[in-house]
Amino acid sequence: MGITKTHIFTERQNELAEDFKAMAHPARVAIVQFLANAGGCICQDIVAEIGLAQATVSQHLKVLKHAGFIKGQIDGPAVCYCLNYRKCNQFLKLLNNSLGNLNPENCC
Repeated sequence: MGITKTHIFTERQNELAEDFKAMAHPARVAIVQFLANAGGCICQDIVAEIGLAQATVSQHLKVLKHAGFIKGQIDGPAVCYCLNYRKCNQFLKLLNNSLGNLNPENCC
């Protein structure tokens, strides 16, 4: 594998790319959407909602938690998850600021 050249990009570009990597799977998008619609902490409902194996969902939750998109709290034998709204809003703001003003009339 070659050497990455992340150093030639801005900190914002690298941060946005890392966030996109964390969200770059439909299961993770589905998890974030489910948690956003739930409006609170969810313990065991994620597996039933997503329709994937517990181990697979756990791996996706681990990626999202590591990236900061979700928070987890131990509640007895279960871990309850909810969105980290601060991180989600930061991601949306960074994306919006990076794209600037999109004007469909300036396209070929």
